[in-house]
Amino acid sequence: MELTIRRATARDAKRLTRIVQRSSAYGGHYAPMTDGFRVGPDYIETHRVFAAVGDQGRLLGFYSLVLSPPELDLMFVADDAQGQGIGRRLVAHMKDEARAAGLDRVRVVAHPPAEGFYRSVGAVRTGTLAANPPAVMWDRPDMVIQVTLNP
Repeated sequence: MELTIRRATARDAKRLTRIVQRSSAYGGHYAPMTDGFRVGPDYIETHRVFAAVGDQGRLLGFYSLVLSPPELDLMFVADDAQGQGIGRRLVAHMKDEARAAGLDRVRVVAHPPAEGFYRSVGAVRTGTLAANPPAVMWDRPDMVIQVTLNP
């Protein structure tokens, strides 16, 4: 499969929002996290949001990198596109962006079911972020991805 990672634009907002809202990882008791969640054009214009685009322009996933403090704010891959290496490609791209910005690490507050994925791409758990009801009803892994400044 061809895959291009490009800067997201405000025109991508609805498609990014659909990926988040349709994520099966946020089913069941995790559903309140994405109820009404929206990736708005203003968010895309003010943050480093990158989209993974496949054949015929299909948006397959995205991530958002915040530089200060350094954090992977959002990362989603469409359910039917998972298992094809898209998440790994997005993390590699994120590391390149972080490196270009002079960052040596990026924090990831992971969705609990995604902890294994983040570990598989080199993230190290540094602690646990306690639940903060009503916004977040469960503890989350607090992780760091190291970025080699001179690969």
